[in-house]
Amino acid sequence: MRHIVESQQFTVPKILELFERTELMKKISLRGGTRDYENKIMASLFYKPSTRTRFSFEAAMFRLGGKVLSTEQAMEFSSEIEGERLEDTIRIIANYCDVIVLRHHEEGGAKRAAAISPVPIINAGDGSGGQHPTQALLDLYTIYNECKTLDGLSVAFVGALDYGRTVRSLAYLLSKFERVKLYFVAPKEIQIKPDILEHLDEKGVNYQLLDNIGEIIGKVDVVYQTRIERERLENKHVDLSQYNINLDVLQRMKYNSIIMHPLPRSVEIDHSVDADPRAAYFRQAENGLYVRMALLTMIFDK
Repeated sequence: MRHIVESQQFTVPKILELFERTELMKKISLRGGTRDYENKIMASLFYKPSTRTRFSFEAAMFRLGGKVLSTEQAMEFSSEIEGERLEDTIRIIANYCDVIVLRHHEEGGAKRAAAISPVPIINAGDGSGGQHPTQALLDLYTIYNECKTLDGLSVAFVGALDYGRTVRSLAYLLSKFERVKLYFVAPKEIQIKPDILEHLDEKGVNYQLLDNIGEIIGKVDVVYQTRIERERLENKHVDLSQYNINLDVLQRMKYNSIIMHPLPRSVEIDHSVDADPRAAYFRQAENGLYVRMALLTMIFDK
């Protein structure tokens, strides 16, 4: 695997290989890391802000013994201000590193970079409605680690789904497994886009569109909550509180279900929920380090 651009490129065997490597990376991280990749350099090129993705990728590279060239807000500090095209920037930076982790403000930016880059490109999120494959992979690993299976699960995606990169990427991955049931819970104004539903139809995946989480909260295995941008629903008269998770909602959930969130959160998950063992979102964020270590080794070891 040369580039990591979208979730669809991962087969089930490749996903399982990633999970095996992730378990090894946990052990390596716990003992302080390794020096096996000390001759490798990762360029972290972020045109949009990031906390978890950028820090976990950079920490992953350091844990592997490698080095990092880092920039955030590249749109403001790179030569793009002077009109330099993304393709030219990639060609230049590729001279200085062995892999480029790219977050770009345009949907399709990662594909453009991969088309011309002499070194591997890892998509760390492109545009508003693009993809975020490494987040989806760590989400999938979290589900597998918490639920002990990926077959036969019911997953509810809740919040702003239309431009949710993480939701889109994870839906593609979940469609690869057997007897999965997906619920998309959102106001109609920000419901999941038709292209995802068309993909699920092609794969024969059972799904349902809902506008109220109360209908299914007691029967799902995973609640994948996302942030709702309230400013997008101004003057729409939508009661957003029905999409939030609090202690009342917790009481109606299955005892062995989990709550996930790609973070950052706003008010959609009450802080009182954090102490419940079903709140998996901080464990989910921790898994980002191990999964991204594993992804980097898969690229370096090819």
